[in-house]
Amino acid sequence: MSNTECGVWWARPLPPDGHPDLLALLDRHERTRLQKLRRPDDRARYLAAHALARLVLGHRLGVHPAGLRFDRTCRCGQQHGKPRLAEEPGAPGFSLTHSGDLVGLAVSDDGPVGLDVEHVRPLTDVAGMATHVCSPAELARPLPADTAAFLTTWTRKEALLKATGEGLARPMATITLSPAGSPPRVEEWADAPAEPAWLADLLPAPGHPGAVAGFGPRTPPIRTADGDAVLLGWRERLRS
Repeated sequence: MSNTECGVWWARPLPPDGHPDLLALLDRHERTRLQKLRRPDDRARYLAAHALARLVLGHRLGVHPAGLRFDRTCRCGQQHGKPRLAEEPGAPGFSLTHSGDLVGLAVSDDGPVGLDVEHVRPLTDVAGMATHVCSPAELARPLPADTAAFLTTWTRKEALLKATGEGLARPMATITLSPAGSPPRVEEWADAPAEPAWLADLLPAPGHPGAVAGFGPRTPPIRTADGDAVLLGWRERLRS
């Protein structure tokens, strides 16, 4: 991955009971969060996503993955905000996501980045959800034709909001995007960041629409990589 690219790694969830070596990479905060998750699927997604972030970022910075320190300070002052690398000058921006059978990590040397993926599954009230997700300009158009189209809009907006560091604390309805069936583009954004935003659709697996976003005058080259290989082969690479 070059400094001008945005790298995106995709991997499968991994159960903590079967991967104690990955669990050992997590810090106390991460292990506590993982233990509070009740569903095995959620624990498997959490472990894979956070271990993947440590392995990729540690390799890029020349630091053992267990030695990375993160700042998770939210606007409210608590440690549940978007994680950032602490005390690492010039550290890359990164973003985590997980849904269904996938976890993902985006890394960019050009500043903050946001990544989102959603698993297409039955939703009981897409039209009702659209009133909270879509801007007034978007609601004046035909609503998304199906769940996949709705989730495409969702992933695009969540990726943008993750890039700001605020996530869903800022309403999705403040953003007007191009329709789901056309190339992704921000048409209007109330209280938008000063820099222009770029946005790209991703389809890492069937039934898993995704999007990645950041800030700058143009969309950078986006390179996808095998996160499974990173998670399952990290000990050999550290020894080499």
